[in-house]
Amino acid sequence: MSSETFDAVVIGGGPAGYVCAIRLAQNGMKAALVEKAAIGGTCLNVGCIPSKALISAGNLVDRIRHAGDMGIKVDGVRVDMGKLVSWKESVVQKLTGGVAGLLKNHKVTVYAGSARIAGPNTVEVQGEGGTQQLTAKNIVVATGSIPIEIPGFKFSEDVWSSTEALAPKARPRRLVVIGGGYIGLELGIMYSKLGSEVTVVEATPGLLPGQDPELSKVVEKRLKKRGVAMHFEHFAKGYTKNGEELLVAIESKSGEKLTIVCDKILSTVGRKPYAEGLGLKEAGVALDAKGFVVVDAQRRSNVPSIFAIGDIAGQPMLAHKGSKEGLVVADVVAGKKAAYDVKCIPAVIFTDPEIASVGLTEEQAKAEGYEPVVGKFPFAASGRALSLNETDGFTKVVADKKTDLVLGVHMVGPEVTELIAEAALAIEMGATTEDLALTVHAHPTLPETLMEAAEAVHMKAVHIFQKPR
Repeated sequence: MSSETFDAVVIGGGPAGYVCAIRLAQNGMKAALVEKAAIGGTCLNVGCIPSKALISAGNLVDRIRHAGDMGIKVDGVRVDMGKLVSWKESVVQKLTGGVAGLLKNHKVTVYAGSARIAGPNTVEVQGEGGTQQLTAKNIVVATGSIPIEIPGFKFSEDVWSSTEALAPKARPRRLVVIGGGYIGLELGIMYSKLGSEVTVVEATPGLLPGQDPELSKVVEKRLKKRGVAMHFEHFAKGYTKNGEELLVAIESKSGEKLTIVCDKILSTVGRKPYAEGLGLKEAGVALDAKGFVVVDAQRRSNVPSIFAIGDIAGQPMLAHKGSKEGLVVADVVAGKKAAYDVKCIPAVIFTDPEIASVGLTEEQAKAEGYEPVVGKFPFAASGRALSLNETDGFTKVVADKKTDLVLGVHMVGPEVTELIAEAALAIEMGATTEDLALTVHAHPTLPETLMEAAEAVHMKAVHIFQKPR
């Protein structure tokens, strides 16, 4: 068994792992990265990037179909799924190839194979050429997460996880989406725009459980208008095949039974941390009840030489959270004073319309002892939104009445996934609503809605009439 020694070995090449490995190299550390599938991990290969590529295509098709509203007549829009999937793959290859190039340029040693932690300072890599032993002062676990399977819906040719949904051989005419969370809705809406008949089955009373209900209701209204069927407080019990058709059995909370006919099933009920064959328990690493590695502010486990970042280190399971953790750990390993100490993590959902949220909701602010004051500004009063023909939704600012500090910003509407960055910066820097309101925002732009919502906190929004509180 061949052996090599490193300052740090990173297990997993996704947005947490590869970012950590590159920063380790930038910090002068001798770093190795182990990846058993493809550089870029789930996010770049079968998650964030390919899904957004297909969603962009769906949005374009939808805009073309509705171009008549602006007096632009387009006849005969047709989607070539084979060409679309091929284009999506080209986007993925450009990004993953770029990351591989960065790792090479930074002299990060990359190992292709499955990793197992054989001790507090030892990683064994099983690859095509046999087993290699890597000795490291530090080990960073960044193995991510995998989709959860539910009883009666084992992933197969008929039952897709998000991975299969991103590489279809053909567009299903009828699609049942189990789970009304962000993954299911993003992909379900994309297929609806491409022409599929979509039905969503959700166990809770509404879409996007855990999100601000005000935001979710706007998306729900748009889905109804689009013709997407939604069954809330219903549970998927199983399915049978009838020739080429799939018969999905669902049952309501009250016991009512229904059958939905479809061609494909997309099961998106959540993800779980991926640690199969990694040897964490054998190495003495503590896991919580859900299988996440228990870490401190430096993302160090109870075994001092072993760190965990990304999805396997706990919620929120978001790529940008993992990347931030990777940067922190790389600095800790290099002997710098660093910790994962963020005021907020933005969340973005590429539904129609888009949703973006950062910081506390009004209810969360109350629970934390604040006296929240809320300002809202509708996109219907935005000149830029009107010019885009996208006026559904609003921007909402939650502030502390006593200090005027911005506690949270929640948006639903056009391009809010881009707009949320200013709000995240405001919270991180301790800005007040007055700071947002006094900042001159270019006109006509969508970010003006954040300025006006900040003004609305104090009943001074110019472009809407506010009844006295």
